[in-house]
Amino acid sequence: MRPAKTLLRRAVCAALIAGLPGAALADMPLTYESDGQALFRLSAPDFWQVRAGGPRAITAPETGEARLINRVIGLEPVADKGVWVGFLSPNGISTLDQAADYLSGIGKSLVSDPEVTGRTSIRLGGLPANRITGTGRRDGRAVSFTALLIDLPTNRVAISLAVIENGANPELVNDVNAIYSSFRAIR
Repeated sequence: MRPAKTLLRRAVCAALIAGLPGAALADMPLTYESDGQALFRLSAPDFWQVRAGGPRAITAPETGEARLINRVIGLEPVADKGVWVGFLSPNGISTLDQAADYLSGIGKSLVSDPEVTGRTSIRLGGLPANRITGTGRRDGRAVSFTALLIDLPTNRVAISLAVIENGANPELVNDVNAIYSSFRAIR
């Protein structure tokens, strides 16, 4: 089984947003709004469910400190489990460095025991972005993750996290890439 897990992990880390121009476009348009302002849009693939939640506090397990989280848009396939993609744009976060600090503060609430395996600068939707890849655990299961920090032109940053459990259907990476290919800032 180890070769299959290793193959999936490599496929996830290499494929997520690596081949954006060739990825198929997703089908259901979504707009992320904060404080009455539309910040970015993206599309969800057919047969994926979308859930949105308003502002709430997440408590860091090691400190017990609550941290305010803005609206989160979460996407996951309806039929297959083991894949989740989320987007948010925290108030007061206007640089990629601030976004990295913010993510490190909430990251362990999303993926436990994270181990970063790579950091690269990329462009997403024509915008500067940082990509952080790694592994960890979620709900007790081994996962691979990709975090994207996207510099929006509105003095804000979008943060996205894609989490894929080991053993998840590797074809879903195409859907995740389609989501990221559809990402556009609203100026």
